[in-house]
Amino acid sequence: MRDPVMRKRIDRAKRVDSAMTGVFYSVGGFFLLLLLVLAGYIISKGLIDFYPDLLTFTKKGIGNQFFNTVYLVFLSLVISVPLGVAAGIYMAEYAKQGKLTTFLQISIESLSSLPSIVVGLFGYLVFILMTGAKWNLMAGALAVSILSLPLLTTTTKDALLSLPKGYKEGSMALGATHWRTIVKVLLPACLPRIITGVILAAGRGFGEAAALLYTAGQSTNINWSNWDITSPTCPLNPFRPGETLSLHIWVMRTEGSMNPNSAAIANFSSAVLIVMVLGFSLLARMLSKRINKKQGGLM
Repeated sequence: MRDPVMRKRIDRAKRVDSAMTGVFYSVGGFFLLLLLVLAGYIISKGLIDFYPDLLTFTKKGIGNQFFNTVYLVFLSLVISVPLGVAAGIYMAEYAKQGKLTTFLQISIESLSSLPSIVVGLFGYLVFILMTGAKWNLMAGALAVSILSLPLLTTTTKDALLSLPKGYKEGSMALGATHWRTIVKVLLPACLPRIITGVILAAGRGFGEAAALLYTAGQSTNINWSNWDITSPTCPLNPFRPGETLSLHIWVMRTEGSMNPNSAAIANFSSAVLIVMVLGFSLLARMLSKRINKKQGGLM
């Protein structure tokens, strides 16, 4: 009696496993198809509406907005990545379980759920009004960093906690200090997951508009022959106003009635933004894969 019953259970388990595998493949395929359709539609619309003036660094083109977007994301990552990774290391390796750790965890979770427009208003109050400054890229980068910090902190913490205990115990058994173990063993081992967090944080910066509306401003005045970083028209001056591509799209769609090409500009800017995010993600993945091969002695 046992063999037929056991055989039925095994057959049932196999059918359930096959069915659930099909469900998960379908869900994954749906999201992949959705991404391809969405990206394809946006890119095709942008290419259809393309004309050469859009590639210029003048008021007719989007070159300045493209540079502002890349520069602002760079500034935000310079601020948020060290702080987020350090906070994740503290939460995973140094913080003792207690009321303080619980409070920090709740604070991180609450910060990650804040609407971007609330962060933008906070940035406007603190980074603009309280400092007496005008709209500038640094204020926008700080606002985006606030949005990115919870993601980077949680990603780093989870990556460190998911590592096998043997990594840490083996390193310290060989005489390495706790800090050296973190820097030389733990962080390199969880680097791919940290890079994933950086990609997500950068994607948030590329597409952010609400927080930048109150901090970075909607104007751009760049003189590409002026490299005095203290000048308000220098491209590398972080304290000058800078309209990003996402803001430019919003302006062209809401306030672009005076420009007959506003729809074409918005469509092409959207296509460039999509390609920029995808390109950054692929580049970061390739870098992560290269680092893994190097660490594994495969290069």
